[in-house]
Amino acid sequence: MKFRSASAVAVLAAASLTLAACGGDSDSGSGDKVKIGIKFDQPGLGFKDGSKYTGFDVAVAKYVAGKMGYKENQIEWVQSPSKQRESMLKAGTVKMIFATYSITDKRKKEVAFAGPYFVAGQSVLVRADSNINDVTGLKGKKVCSVTGSTSVDNLKKEQPNLVPQEYDTYSACASALKDGVIDAMTTDDTILAGYANQTAYKGKFKLVGNTFSTEKYGVGLKQGDTDTCKKVNTAIQEMVKDGSWEKALKDNLGADYKFNAENNPPKAFEAC
Repeated sequence: MKFRSASAVAVLAAASLTLAACGGDSDSGSGDKVKIGIKFDQPGLGFKDGSKYTGFDVAVAKYVAGKMGYKENQIEWVQSPSKQRESMLKAGTVKMIFATYSITDKRKKEVAFAGPYFVAGQSVLVRADSNINDVTGLKGKKVCSVTGSTSVDNLKKEQPNLVPQEYDTYSACASALKDGVIDAMTTDDTILAGYANQTAYKGKFKLVGNTFSTEKYGVGLKQGDTDTCKKVNTAIQEMVKDGSWEKALKDNLGADYKFNAENNPPKAFEAC
């Protein structure tokens, strides 16, 4: 009898270990972590300051992860540079990416998307005391964007007589704009609003004109991850409904930020 009891205990212990091991793949649960990709260098969207992570992308990611059962201390933030996003998802380096990741047909051949959680558009940032009020006012003006970006080319379709200026980073553009070296900078309105809302630039910049492109920020996923896609879409809809979405925008991009109300909050989501 003693031998049988010991065996039973051993079997039960082994079964418990097996169940615990299987639990590692669940969305939430005891101690599991989730790796989420974000940008580390975009103020107001995805920004790393020491051990602190802030921005609208981060806020949406936290909300979605929370609805999936993860606490904040179960999230592992992973830097996701634009050129590496597809490869990171394919390799399983991250489960989801929230990083101003525009949904395009080309990208959908390699990865899946949930969302969008925001529809951005290209715009223009100028100094607060500038007399430039719209794209037509950029005639003969020095306009900056980052090297390799198509933003200035897109803007030239609206105002062909501007003077393109290329810098390595948006931070360099913002600094040059503050110092009067350039007259304006251009990229997605969310990125521009993020810089305008930084403490160093508060009250010194203003967004002018309307958006003149459409960028649907989606949540990058590994192809075939239908279950996560459905959960993300549901969470985004709940975030909009309970007011957390708009609060996150104002907290991170400034109370004065005027988003495109025709496209936001998003109503049409990617099919899972």
